Amino acid sequence: MNIIISNVAQEPIYEQIVSQIKQLIMRGELTPDQALPSIRNLAKELQISVITTKRAYDELERGGFIVTVPGKGSFIAAQNKELFREARIKEVEEKMGEAVSTAKLVGITLDELKDILILLYEEGE
Repeated sequence: MNIIISNVAQEPIYEQIVSQIKQLIMRGELTPDQALPSIRNLAKELQISVITTKRAYDELERGGFIVTVPGKGSFIAAQNKELFREARIKEVEEKMGEAVSTAKLVGITLDELKDILILLYEEGE
């Protein structure tokens, strides 16, 4: 599992771990029932605090992404990727709805809004 921690990123280290593991699950690089490194091993590998790693694993468990079995470790949950994808789509729709409302308030046309969206989307490629 390849997780990269950035000390200059604005999000806390535990959130970086959480988001990267979620991405690995969505891309199918981590599969249901696959074992994760122990909290201690991941902390050692990333050269971070065990507490930070535990917080990331706790967050992933609360979100239903991993399951921890006492004495055995943490495993990728048998979660339906489609449900996760649907939740993310809903989140995007809500944020886009806010953007459309703001655009209308300041007089941005639909064509201008499309141009902005295309620029933003292609910027990430």
